Amino acid sequence: MSTIGVSIPIPQPWREQLDNARIEAGDPNGGIVPAHVTLLGPTEVPRSDLDSVERHLHEVAEQSRPFTLHLRGTGSFRPITEVVFVAIAEGISSCEQLAGRIRSKLLWRPLRFPYHPHVTIAHDVDSAALDSIFSKFATFEAKFEVDSFTWYLHKSEPTNTEWLPQRTFALRAA
Repeated sequence: MSTIGVSIPIPQPWREQLDNARIEAGDPNGGIVPAHVTLLGPTEVPRSDLDSVERHLHEVAEQSRPFTLHLRGTGSFRPITEVVFVAIAEGISSCEQLAGRIRSKLLWRPLRFPYHPHVTIAHDVDSAALDSIFSKFATFEAKFEVDSFTWYLHKSEPTNTEWLPQRTFALRAA
């Protein structure tokens, strides 16, 4: 089995700011997982299906159009999960539609929680760190065009747990 994920990477200069926030909060994924909007969370697929996954993602990208993503302010999933995130002010429905198309056919899985696009900046840290990052990024704002998404493969070894980009798919619909 292989574990894959699909996301919209946050471009610079905002990625560095958000990555640093996660590190500052003491998040165990800080410095490992770059700032992103998840479209397909960690999903196990048979290695033999990876070519089919790639074809599926290519089809999704061909049928999807670029859109504006506007990040603004912070939110939290507390008390359900100990997560603070940067909220999406514009582009929510585009993310939902794209994620829905990706999570179809061979990648369909039931969701543990309803899909809510966001950029995690603190997860599984103490309440004081969550509160601090929540306040510090309350006025954060970034706006950019999303014209692609990236497919990742999780490489997990005793000394290495990283997500390796496999391919970036350009959104091509007119």
